[in-house]
This record gives sequence, C-alpha cells and structure tokens, in this order.
Amino acid sequence: MAPLSIWNVPYHRNTFFTDRDDILTHLHSTFTAGKTMILIQAIRGLGGIGKTQIAVEYAYRHREEYKAILWAKADSREILVSELVSIAELLNLPEKNAQNQNRIVDAVKRWLQRNTTWLLILDNAEDLAMVREYLPSVGSGHVLLTTRSQVMGRMARCIEVSKMKPEEGALFLLRWANIIALEAPLDTAPAADQTKAKEISQVMDGLPLALDQAGAYIEETASSLSGYLNLYQKKNTVLLKRRGKLISDHPESVFTTWSHSFEKIQQANAAAAELLRFCAFLHPDSIPEEIIIEGAPELGPVLHPVAEDPFELNDAIGELLKFSLVQRDSEANTINMHRLVQTVVRAGMDEDTQRLWAERTVRAINRALPDFELTAHQMYQRCLPHVQACMALIEQLHMTFAEAAQLLYQVGHYLRKNAQYEQAEPLYQRALAIYEQELGPDHPHVATIIDHLASLYRNLSKYDEAELLYQRALTLAEKAANHSSVATSLNNLAELCRLQGKFDQAELLYKRALVYLEQTLGPEHPYVATVLENLTILYCDQGKYTQAEPLYQRTLLLYKQTSGLEDTDTATTLGNYVD
Repeated sequence: MAPLSIWNVPYHRNTFFTDRDDILTHLHSTFTAGKTMILIQAIRGLGGIGKTQIAVEYAYRHREEYKAILWAKADSREILVSELVSIAELLNLPEKNAQNQNRIVDAVKRWLQRNTTWLLILDNAEDLAMVREYLPSVGSGHVLLTTRSQVMGRMARCIEVSKMKPEEGALFLLRWANIIALEAPLDTAPAADQTKAKEISQVMDGLPLALDQAGAYIEETASSLSGYLNLYQKKNTVLLKRRGKLISDHPESVFTTWSHSFEKIQQANAAAAELLRFCAFLHPDSIPEEIIIEGAPELGPVLHPVAEDPFELNDAIGELLKFSLVQRDSEANTINMHRLVQTVVRAGMDEDTQRLWAERTVRAINRALPDFELTAHQMYQRCLPHVQACMALIEQLHMTFAEAAQLLYQVGHYLRKNAQYEQAEPLYQRALAIYEQELGPDHPHVATIIDHLASLYRNLSKYDEAELLYQRALTLAEKAANHSSVATSLNNLAELCRLQGKFDQAELLYKRALVYLEQTLGPEHPYVATVLENLTILYCDQGKYTQAEPLYQRTLLLYKQTSGLEDTDTATTLGNYVD
C-alpha cells in the first residue's frame, strides 16, 4: 500500500487515551470488510464522552493504511463548507481559488469519488441530513462521523460510546494526574489513591471530559485526590467550568460544552428545554414516562400541554436525543440522563428557577403516583428512586406544602406495607411535621399519619412510642366524632396490648371497640367482623376456646354476609385455633 501522503488531523495523539479498544477494533473490522464502496460509520454519544478522541486515535493507529486522512469540522453548514474549502487547498485542486465555494466543494466530492484508500473524518456532525449533501454517492473510501445525534436513519452504522467504568476512569485520572506512569496498570497505584480515583470517577459518572478536567486541575494545583473530591462536593459548578490551561484538543469545559447544547434546544423547542429541567431534579436512571404524562398539570404552562400530547412529547424527547442529553428505553418507557448533565442543567438556573422546578417536580411526582391502596405496587417500585430524590429536595428546600406531605405519606405507607420499616419512618415523620405545621394538629390527615406511624413503631417493637401515638390518634378521632377512626384506634391499642401479653387490657379494648361499632355502625358492619376476629384470636392465645367458639361462628357468618361467600383464610386461621 502506498504511504500516507495527505494528512490534516488537527490534534496531537492523546497520550492518556484509555480503554476504548473495543470500539476501535469494531470500527476497523467494519471498514476493512468492504473495500469497493463508500462506508460510513458514526461514533455517537453525549458531548464530552470522548468521541473526538476515539476518532483521533483511530486516525493515528491506522494512518499507514490510507493514502489520505482528511479531517473537517461539521458543526454547521458554514463551518463544513469552510473546512472543505481548506481541504481543496490541501489537495491542490484546480478549483481551490474559485470565487464560488460550491464549485470548490463539488471539486472535493469529485476527488473523493475518483480516489480510493482515503478516510474522511467529520467531527461534531450535528445535522446529519445536511452532512449527507456533502458526501459522494459513489466511490471507495471511509467516512467516520462523530455526532451527538441518536437518529441515524440509514445513513451510517452507529457505535454508541458509553461512559467509562469506575476502574477505567480511575486509571485515566491517575495517569493524567501523573500519579502513575502512562503505561502503568491501575494496581500500581497506592490502594488509597485507587479508592479515591474510583470515587472521583463515579462522581463524574464516567465522563472522560470531566475526568480530564479533574486530572488537569490536580496536576496544575498539586492537589491530592481526596482534596479534589472534597472541593468538588462544595464547588462542583466552578470545577466543571474550569478547563486546564494547557489543553488544546478540547478547549471547552463540560459546563460550556453542554451549555451550548442547552441554548440550541431552548431555541428549537422550549418544551424540550423544560423537560430537561424537570428530569434534572429526578433520579438520573429509569425515569418513567408515566411521571411526565400523569404529572403534566404540575409542569408549567409550556410543558403541560406537550406532556399530555404523545406526538408533541415525542418531538420534545427527540430534540434531547439529538444531543444525546438523554437516552430513551422504548420497551421500559423510561428516560435516562447523565448525572453531570443534571448538575450542569441545575447550575444554569438561578435560585428562584431552581426552587420553581424543584417544587414542580415534587408536585408532579405526587400527582403521578396514585393512591397506594388502589394501584399496582410495581408503579411504586418504579418511582421509588425518584421519590427519594424528591425527599432530598423537600429537606434541602424546607418544602411545607400539602403535596409534599402527601407524597411522603403515600410512599411511607408503601414501604411499611413491604416491611421496609426503617426507610418508612423518616417519611412518616416528615409528612406528619408538614401536616401539623400547615393544617394544624387536629386535622384528619394528622390523625391518619399518627395512626400509621404508631403501627410502624408496633412493627419495630417500639411499643411505648406506639402506645403514645395510638392514644393521641384515639383522642383526635373522638374529638372529630369519626366513628370508624375511633374503633380503629381502640382495635389498634388492643392489638398492641395483645402483642405485649397484656391480655386483660386487650380484652377490654376489643370489647369497647365492639360496643362502639355496634352502637354507631350497626352489629353487621364489616368492621365488627374484624374486631370479632381479633378478639377470637386473643381468647385462643389464652386457651379460652369456649369463649372463642361463639365469636368464631359469628365472625364467619359476618364475613359471609358482607362478602357474599365465606372468608376461607379467616376460616382456616380461626379453625386452627378452635378445632
């Protein structure tokens, strides 16, 4: 093969290039599989994920296989035309000095059609439809695109560039910061440095550009890894804006790179920009699209109508996909977002706007999450990470509106029903505090949460705390003349006494609950059957089967009358006691 004679790659080879061999191997094998046609491949991913560096490394690694390697920026039509004009001069084409730039561009296309064994790299190809206009339709050569667009059509074979794994990011960072030699493996670093480097890699969510910035800062300031990590936790926005002083191959910082994308999205589709702001306050992974749709009325006048219209919502999501700022899982109906994208989006808002979107997020999740008792539990499981994100917002911003309390209460109830008592306790407590502050200590919502919190303490065997809350719930129910709540509180207190072996007290409370129910709701009310069942079990626990027998029969009869058929679970349970 003839040696390389034409080369205009504008970057030096990256001595810190790390762990993308699988992508490079795939590119090479695909290109070399077809030699008699123009093959187009695209490296796709989020800005800062390392697409350009992969293209640079591919060019250097395989330069001996091409007669010409040509590089052009393709950010816009104007930039691409200017770059092709420069290539015409490099190729010394007769048309290079033509006044009409279209003649020069056509001359470059003809050169590509007539020659072989060339590689054309188009970097940052935003508009793929536009790029296609400048590519030859026939010939034999290779075209490599770097792009943020998730939509390829049938233009190119695409390789998705994913974020670095913690170990890969740690190795890249340690080499950059001169803590280990360029060719040294990760395990040559001190164990403490390995640990801190992995932590930084995870905080940066495996984004090469962010890790590159971190390495440059550590080297320039002679900072320690732990020192950088501590500083980032306090000044993340400042550090994400800061670029190394000696960087030439990617001079823009993470913050600047993505801010340009945000501006373009805002201009193209205002609802897409609003959707990005909403997602920035949720957990970054597996955001259910139901949250967006069901929570739409809480998402403001711009996003609300779009979120309720499937076509317009698809367009908004599509705008974000153009820049790889989100990924969409069509099977799971979820959206994923890089953690640093969230950080930069939030940092781009002033304090009032941040609070506005934080509150909208909490209200939207509350609206989207149906009553726990009336819905499939899978929905709660899908939303749980995002509720936890809302919990942090509620605490950080001291939110006290009713929707915040309702959200905490509903999820606390879900967790308690699934025996996740420790996780449920702070949610109940915070919901109770908000309701007491906003609605007053005697409000029915307050009584409901007190009752559930008492039951949680009973589950945790914190009987003294449970008894105090049950007594308070009973007082509130009696004050409000809420018959069912009074009976529930009496029954719950009786259950608590039974668990502690206080059988005489439990019996008195059960009987008091029965009298109250029979007098206020009637002797055949379903609640009567529940208390009768509990009293029957109490007698059986004490071996008082003679007293249990008539209650057992009456309980079965009531269940049959209220449900239309005999409650087989109750029959089996009570039968085991009295048979």
